[in-house]
Amino acid sequence: MRPLSLLCVLVLAKVLVLWDREFVWTAWTPLAFIWQDLLIVALYAALDSVVRRPWTSWSVYALLVGYAAINVPIARALSSPLTVPMLRAASSTITDSILYYVTGPNLLRVAAVLVLAFALPLTLPSLPMVHRVKAMIAVGLLVVLGPVASARVETEGLHRNPVVAFVVTALPRVAGVLHDADWSLSSFEARQSQDLTQWRGAARGRNIIIIHLESTAARYLRSYGAVEDPMPNLTELAAQAILAENAYTVYPETIKSLVAVQSAIYPAVDTEAERYEHLPGPTLASLLSMAGYRTGLFHSGRFRYLGMAEVLRNRGYETLEDAGDIGGKHESSFGIDEESTLRRMLAWIDAGGERLFHLTYMPIAGHHPYVTPTAGPFLEGHLIGRYRNALHYSDHIIGSLVQGLRSRGLLERTLLVIFGDHGEAFGEHAGNFGHSIFIYEENIRVPYLVVAPGLIRAPIRLGRVVSLVDTAPTVLDLLALARPASFQGRSILEDRHNMALFCTDYSQGLIGLRDERWKFIHNLDSGRSQLFDLESDPIERIDLSSQHPERVDTYRTHLRRWSANQKHLAAAIP
Repeated sequence: MRPLSLLCVLVLAKVLVLWDREFVWTAWTPLAFIWQDLLIVALYAALDSVVRRPWTSWSVYALLVGYAAINVPIARALSSPLTVPMLRAASSTITDSILYYVTGPNLLRVAAVLVLAFALPLTLPSLPMVHRVKAMIAVGLLVVLGPVASARVETEGLHRNPVVAFVVTALPRVAGVLHDADWSLSSFEARQSQDLTQWRGAARGRNIIIIHLESTAARYLRSYGAVEDPMPNLTELAAQAILAENAYTVYPETIKSLVAVQSAIYPAVDTEAERYEHLPGPTLASLLSMAGYRTGLFHSGRFRYLGMAEVLRNRGYETLEDAGDIGGKHESSFGIDEESTLRRMLAWIDAGGERLFHLTYMPIAGHHPYVTPTAGPFLEGHLIGRYRNALHYSDHIIGSLVQGLRSRGLLERTLLVIFGDHGEAFGEHAGNFGHSIFIYEENIRVPYLVVAPGLIRAPIRLGRVVSLVDTAPTVLDLLALARPASFQGRSILEDRHNMALFCTDYSQGLIGLRDERWKFIHNLDSGRSQLFDLESDPIERIDLSSQHPERVDTYRTHLRRWSANQKHLAAAIP
């Protein structure tokens, strides 16, 4: 009775998750999506037959159906049941984002699962033993065939039972193995190059400002081809900048992209950000501090989120301030209004006199649920309108910062490096919303500008692939300072054919790269690979992996070695 009831409940939960999703249906599809639920039912049935204490069986039943019910809205919103990394991120800091999904339809879905779970044990008849045995044999056979079905159907990870997903993401996907390689160097011949070496040392004597734009994807900006222009000040700055047309974050999450920018090292799969607290080697801030710069980082959010405090501690900043230090007129669970942070930054600049400064600014405008203290110019009937208004608000602060520098006579004595810390998705691929779960273009391709007012007087559009891990080497190159041996990134001024490498492990383990026109994604969980030609297919719809087996094998081997090496380096941190 209880196992059959559990099966019905899990099937209903899966149907509610998959409702209105589009998949390629074959004879294997139903089994591909349900076999892990059958596995949980089989394990529960075994427990139920062995344990002779009804309260124990009922307690486990209640836990399983309750967990399944809670995961329905989670999986619908994020295309993933709750995983260990997702649970770590679900702190009070993102309360506003969590509450956004507490809606009537989602509460009804949860209620439907719970009502069914309560009603079925009261109405279903108890099966005779012979039928139970037959049912268990059938379930066992289907569970055995389940992985075969999953290998033939692209489920996008939604085949996973919530319990299985949680357990699997608690286990390592990659074993650390030391490999010595120049990871950004492609094995394939380059088609074109752009030599920017004439700018080496051109920014000597300038102040340095680095701006990590929150959740800002390139695809939504005018400078990158969008019809709308939510960031007109950034568009104006692009006229006196090196603009990287194909720039990528290393991981679609703020904290790990911050590690890559500061230490010029790629993050590792299955590795918490706090692990990088004692990362050996210098950071950009520490190197600039040794070169005589004042250093400060100002964050409109909260350092306590996902280990940011540990990552920034003792890494070269003389001043570190977040929302709690700054205070603000408008507060959310994630942080404060950007005007308050701007005032604090300008006051910090004024307090330094004539000494050169390095300022890092980390706004939160752009973060879900895209709430701003002032109204924007875009209609907010859809979430994308709210997002564009959040970008517009962030852009307004950039314009105010530029004006503050200009009024102080500092603008043409300052180098600004402005980029998105990661992208943001709005269903460009089925079920892809937010930023952390996938590594499609909307998740990881970001704007990237090196702005030098008075020095760069005409726009320079750089077509070569660029990564956020290249930021610190590029700044040092512009200042004619040496690149440390520990840096894995390369200066974008080098005339060199680089690849961008990236990963995410929030849900499925995904590793990928961009190599000129080619985009490659490998799923560590399923073993599946996808290859896209972004020149002919910029929205990543046509998988060409079967047509280019040699390229696929080369990329897969490279990424597996890279991810193993980064895991080894992370494990070796004291």
